[in-house]
Amino acid sequence: MEKLEEDIKVWLTVNQAAGTRLLQRLVQERSIRGEESKAQAIIIEKLRQIGLQLDIWEIGGKELISHPKFCSDRTEFSGNPNVVGIWKGTGNGKSMILNGHIDVVPEGDLDEWEHDPYSGIIRAGKLYGRGATDMKGGTVSLLLAIEALKSCGVRLKGDVIFQSVIEEESGGAGTLAAVLRGYKADGAIIPEPTNMKLFPKQQGSMWFRIKVKGRSAHGGTRYEGVSAIEKMMLLIKELQQLELRRNQQIDDPLYEETPIPIPINIGKIYSGQWPSTVPDLAVIEGRMGVSPNETMENAEKELEACLKKLAEKDLWFAEYPPTIEWFGGRWQPGTLDRGHRLIETVTAAFQKVKGNPPVIEASPWGTDGGILSNTGQTPVMVFGPGVTEAAHDTNEHIILADVFEAAEVIALTLIEWCEVEK
Repeated sequence: MEKLEEDIKVWLTVNQAAGTRLLQRLVQERSIRGEESKAQAIIIEKLRQIGLQLDIWEIGGKELISHPKFCSDRTEFSGNPNVVGIWKGTGNGKSMILNGHIDVVPEGDLDEWEHDPYSGIIRAGKLYGRGATDMKGGTVSLLLAIEALKSCGVRLKGDVIFQSVIEEESGGAGTLAAVLRGYKADGAIIPEPTNMKLFPKQQGSMWFRIKVKGRSAHGGTRYEGVSAIEKMMLLIKELQQLELRRNQQIDDPLYEETPIPIPINIGKIYSGQWPSTVPDLAVIEGRMGVSPNETMENAEKELEACLKKLAEKDLWFAEYPPTIEWFGGRWQPGTLDRGHRLIETVTAAFQKVKGNPPVIEASPWGTDGGILSNTGQTPVMVFGPGVTEAAHDTNEHIILADVFEAAEVIALTLIEWCEVEK
């Protein structure tokens, strides 16, 4: 086994230039939502080169759209397929899903970027561009791990199922479609940008929109009206208190280094149409974090109960209660027992590669892991290269050395998890 592990390390070292070029090509394709096809074509080309069995399909249809965990503001996904590559095992080994998403978030303000967001430029061992960290770097690590094993003549007993899915950034419809297509396994690795940490637990999250009514009046006699903005300020204070109470209940040691394990974030606020008019409507939109061990429904009820109690503090809310709408993105929480074999396997592989034990924490954001674990009944570990704080940011980048080290960790994990046919 030591000889095989050394062969894998040598192969990854020799093929660094080719692996880097693959990542550059993927980053140079602008695969925002609804435009993933060209990047998927690169994935398909690579899977054919490696020699995997392909399954390519456009997601959609009644089974997906009507599923209770389906989350998307659209039902038409034509032209941008899911891609799966299957490496069949010889039998009697555990199977593994390697799941990565190909979609990236929009690039934002172009003036804030030092280089073109899709340049794939390399500086000081870092590759820059939208999607480099979230999560095309991780996807390349998966592909390199598989290719290294096959190139070294390895035959695994268990199946390896590589997935390149769409729609992760919008709530996970691509991974849900893969689960409904029958793809389940004994374990799964999602190489989101964890800074090479291990995340056996993933926070869930969901978006909300809250509206508060006021009463219009002239700004010169604003006392004759009721400002929706001022009432919304009261509501926001209550949301901050709710966030505090919810986080005080979390005693999971995996969250020890996380200042706010399950935040309630207000991302948008708007109100009023004229500076000299008292606004009669204020709206906020935000994201509510969900603990790995709670249900989405429980989190919803807590926030809704918080809004109802506003009437006890301000009579205006008794007559005009705020309204809440749950809309847009929803990411299911997920959890893996600390003693699970998958954690032990990835940890052992990490220690062989890095020479020290990994940092194990809980994910500060949602992933497709909640869908794989809750709907697909597949245990999930989130582990990958990538700079967590660079995800979704301008000048997004990844440390190239981490891409190849992550590939080595994943390759050694597959050897142990799926077992090698002698």
